[in-house]
Amino acid sequence: MWEQSEWDLVETEVVVVGGGYAGLAAALQLHDQGVDFVLVEASGRVGGRVLTETRGGGATGGAEVTVDHGGQWVGPTQTRLRALADRFGCATFPTWETGKHIEVWHDGTGVPYLGAAPADGPGIADYQRVTELLDALALTVDTAAPWRTPRCAEWDAQTAESFFRAQTADPDALRRLALAVQGVWCAEPYEISLFHVLFYIAAAGGYEQLMETRDCAQDSRFVTGAAGPARAVAELLGDRVRLGARALSVEHDADGVRVHTAGTVYEARRAVLALPPPAVRTLRFTPELPAARDGWLAHSPMGRVAKIHAVYETPFWRDAGLSGIATLYGDGPLGVVFDNSPHDAARGVLVGFVYGDRLSAWSDLDAAARRAAALTSLGSVVGSRAARPLDYTEKIWSEDPYARGGYEAYVTPGGWTGYGRTGWRSVTGTLHWAGTETASVWNGYIDGALSSGRRAADEVVAALQAPAAEG
Repeated sequence: MWEQSEWDLVETEVVVVGGGYAGLAAALQLHDQGVDFVLVEASGRVGGRVLTETRGGGATGGAEVTVDHGGQWVGPTQTRLRALADRFGCATFPTWETGKHIEVWHDGTGVPYLGAAPADGPGIADYQRVTELLDALALTVDTAAPWRTPRCAEWDAQTAESFFRAQTADPDALRRLALAVQGVWCAEPYEISLFHVLFYIAAAGGYEQLMETRDCAQDSRFVTGAAGPARAVAELLGDRVRLGARALSVEHDADGVRVHTAGTVYEARRAVLALPPPAVRTLRFTPELPAARDGWLAHSPMGRVAKIHAVYETPFWRDAGLSGIATLYGDGPLGVVFDNSPHDAARGVLVGFVYGDRLSAWSDLDAAARRAAALTSLGSVVGSRAARPLDYTEKIWSEDPYARGGYEAYVTPGGWTGYGRTGWRSVTGTLHWAGTETASVWNGYIDGALSSGRRAADEVVAALQAPAAEG
């Protein structure tokens, strides 16, 4: 295949690149089917864009708190993630949503409401009309082969913003729609393909599934954090998971694959690449990737997002009848806030999300200014006590050296039309593609990552068995 080199050589049937949920799912599927493999992960942990940290009780000591800096929720229709959690005994608990939610408007006005969404308010009527239209259009999307959707080219030529502005001139409705895009895709409406928005809605089973809490995508959390199932899989797989092994280059031809890290070459018959699109583009491929695959990657930037957590002695907002859930439309950094307290409420935790253009401005501040701005946003939701947390932490995903953004890559206009058919997830010779961005169901979510890894592993197994079957 290739000449020997001075590097250490590891031979296996399959090499999996990436230790997030997609790579782990592929590796677990191969393990369960008795296929020899090695998984290489650049960082010193598994989980990828799911990052769980246990923090101390702050300067006063006290109970430790587990926080999820990345993906954290699981919904009832995310059956793959629930099954994985059940297999490894990773318990969940309902997201706290008891009490009044808050909308904080651009003029600083805070408006409480009960239920999944406000019944009335600025821009509500047009917002609901436009989102119902999005749902109706999404019903026509073919999630298995999106380019076959009848109006794919028409919708892929538009941005979400151009579509929204064609439907309404109400500035408050446009604010609501913009925050929805920011919250789900961590992008601005002017950046993302309208068709990708519709595909993503279809892949989740409807707009409400993306937005709401109970029985939807934000339904439940993991008692030990969302990385719990990932850590359990890695423990089962043992020394076939190689941490701190960053893939640098990939040689591939009809005979097999060689993945080069700093000191080792992993030689295999097949490879599963389970990386975010920007991470794929950092690898050197010999030969170069096909134009369609490269074009797809170029049209798949990562979202811009940060998560901040503020830890308090207790979830004091609950005593005031507040849920801790809020949407903020003003100039502050935070767009959405949730109560992220542990299941036993041993501490109170608020999580805030910084999206899109707000992130670009906020991340330019120094650490003290970022903290002050974030706590001011929390204060507009739960009052002045928000300014005095026991602990504060933040994760700016755009600065992560491996993910390079979050939660997922979105598709810019023209991406699906120009490159989707063969660039999205089609096998490239001996290279198979995984990652939540390649999923047809729950694209962009942990559940989508799991399905993508299993699909890629099944492709590999079929390919490995093909010569024997032909013989």
